[in-house]
Amino acid sequence: MMHLLAIPNMIGAHLGGWRHPTAYDAPVMNLQRMIEYAQLAERGLLDGLFLADGNGIRDMDKPALFAANFPSARPGVFDPVVLMTALAGHTSRIGLVSTATTTFDEPWFVARRFASLDHVSGGRAGWNAVTASNAGDALNFSHAQPVGREERYARAEEFVQVVRGLWDSWADDAFVQDKASGRFLDPAKVRALDHAGKFFKVAGPLNVPRTPQGHPVIFTAGQSPAGKELAARHADAMFGAGDSKETCQAEYADIKGRMEKYGRHPDSLRFIPGVTVFAGQSSAEADELYEELNALIPPALGVDYLSKIVTKDLSGLPLDGPMPELADSVVGSSTVRTLVVKQIRAGNMTVRDAARMVVRDFGTPVVKGSATEVADMLEDWYHARACDGFVLTFPVVPLGLRNFVELVVPELQRRGLFRREYAGTTLRDHLRLPKPERR
Repeated sequence: MMHLLAIPNMIGAHLGGWRHPTAYDAPVMNLQRMIEYAQLAERGLLDGLFLADGNGIRDMDKPALFAANFPSARPGVFDPVVLMTALAGHTSRIGLVSTATTTFDEPWFVARRFASLDHVSGGRAGWNAVTASNAGDALNFSHAQPVGREERYARAEEFVQVVRGLWDSWADDAFVQDKASGRFLDPAKVRALDHAGKFFKVAGPLNVPRTPQGHPVIFTAGQSPAGKELAARHADAMFGAGDSKETCQAEYADIKGRMEKYGRHPDSLRFIPGVTVFAGQSSAEADELYEELNALIPPALGVDYLSKIVTKDLSGLPLDGPMPELADSVVGSSTVRTLVVKQIRAGNMTVRDAARMVVRDFGTPVVKGSATEVADMLEDWYHARACDGFVLTFPVVPLGLRNFVELVVPELQRRGLFRREYAGTTLRDHLRLPKPERR
């Protein structure tokens, strides 16, 4: 069965999604809407929610973009673990994946928060471990300059090792809690970590018992060679990126091929790329939604956003003129920028073409059409070993998620590609990943 997770972005994945008549009203910090979204995703039997996050309000120096509240600005968002803890009380099966950075956080805090979420949710927690490349975010953590890639990934490697070690502090049966004997815990079943490395010194043990999953599921999202090595060594799942089936096939083979040197079987990691889904009762209905959303974005705003993505001011260029030359990478380059630049070059795009592309999907592949057409594409990628499933974004919510749950999921079930009921209670159960042994 393929794996499906959804990004709970209440303002939609399209730049104009929040303005659509069917979109949620007043979505910022709206817990009730988040609960409704989570319950709808669980009704669709999705593996989990995947909550991306950052550590700062971005683009305050770009008034037009900031006022439009496009998704990556993050002017008003919940702390991800706090939100997922709230959602745990209103759901019973769906996985709850939250982001925490290895660059600005501390291993102890991350280990404790996610272990706590795993207990609160009954074994549904996942940690999306990111190194946080955004230059502006660094300014909120006493860094005058962005942290370099080499240092970020060296720190991330040690960070994840420490977190996993802390999660192994206690045996599963360490807490006896026997009233008759007065024995609360077995001291022989706990151990200190006593880690001393380049970046961290952590004594341990963690003050949270071993969790229902043993370890919360670890996701990573980095696409650089260092990011792939981190995933190959430690990740249970990888939020992949690619602009086509062929790109994702290459990425799938690459990450799976790196695992053997770490003593891991390729099937112990799930490669799950992101796609943007426009699904309708018919192909024409999906096209209509696509055009409605595009019409909500003035060309100048689209160019402003494109300028942000490619880190180059394009505001003075003619809309129907060619895109200028773009550097392969810049300080703080993201996977999204890499994908967008690649597509611009491959499509020989004009400024207008490129702006339309980033407005609709931010460089991720678009799946658009009827339920049958959407299922055809997902099935094709899945059987072609381009992925183990998908992280889904929807241009407008809740419409996009509802159409997927009510139209596409039944079609995938009919084809034998997706579950008809949850077979287990934990996120590891959904992803068919074993509980890790205590080291």
